[in-house]
Amino acid sequence: MDGFIHQIISGIASGGIYASVALALVMIYQATHHVNFAQGEMAMFSTYIALTLIQAGLPYWAAFCITVPVSFVIGALIQRVVMEPLSKAPVLASVGVFIGLLLTFNSVAGWIFTYTLKPFPTPFGEGKPLFGGFVSRHELGSTAITLVVLLSIWAFFRFTKLGLAMRAAAFNPVSSRLVGVPVARMLALGWGLAAGIGAIAGMMVAPVIFLDPNMMAGVLLYAFAGALLGGITNPLGAVIGGFIVGIIENLGGAYVVGTELKLTTALFIIVVVLTVKPAGLFGKTLVSRV
Repeated sequence: MDGFIHQIISGIASGGIYASVALALVMIYQATHHVNFAQGEMAMFSTYIALTLIQAGLPYWAAFCITVPVSFVIGALIQRVVMEPLSKAPVLASVGVFIGLLLTFNSVAGWIFTYTLKPFPTPFGEGKPLFGGFVSRHELGSTAITLVVLLSIWAFFRFTKLGLAMRAAAFNPVSSRLVGVPVARMLALGWGLAAGIGAIAGMMVAPVIFLDPNMMAGVLLYAFAGALLGGITNPLGAVIGGFIVGIIENLGGAYVVGTELKLTTALFIIVVVLTVKPAGLFGKTLVSRV
């Protein structure tokens, strides 16, 4: 029973990271109606930036506070320089660019930082597990950081005019332009926020799985499964889906398929959702007359 409880708590901690990346995927999907396959590689590259700052002598939280705005700028620049000229291009053109970004970030990170596994520090200490040994300090701290980020993003979209403008630009860019919303700026802001959220997720997961240019491949797959499960058109649903996937992954790896095949649970969830309920648990099915 203790092992079962531990797996659920660890799944919640992992699910928080998947929820963050799933939210970033949904934010870009709502703006472009495409899945950003490079989201994980962008988060990985940002984590390397943080590690470089820490190795240069900066405290962890100083490096954290510098990395997130830098990642925001990188995301915004990608939208303005790379994606905006393709706003009217065919779907396959955008998909090709996303794959190109993935390969570019991965190759540049490997070229600059090498492909050697590197430890990444945790700011929460290495003391004994808490709450009777069920949860580590890093799991508890990373879950708290993730929840703060998710609640902040929810409050931003729910209670600020800028958040409302971003939602309007993503939902209906034509009508938004008619009422004076600068759609291009809102899309760049959305990309920047997604990159910043991804950077936080990368810094939270790196102490667990170590840092290397391929570290976010599995995380992105779990996050994509969570986004589909919750509803890729529903940010809150994607967050809930990320937590559910984290729990299923841990329980499945411990009691069903084993740790070596845990990644298959994400693939299984993706196949089942697309077959049974493509809109996800909380998404909406849009029907248009042709």
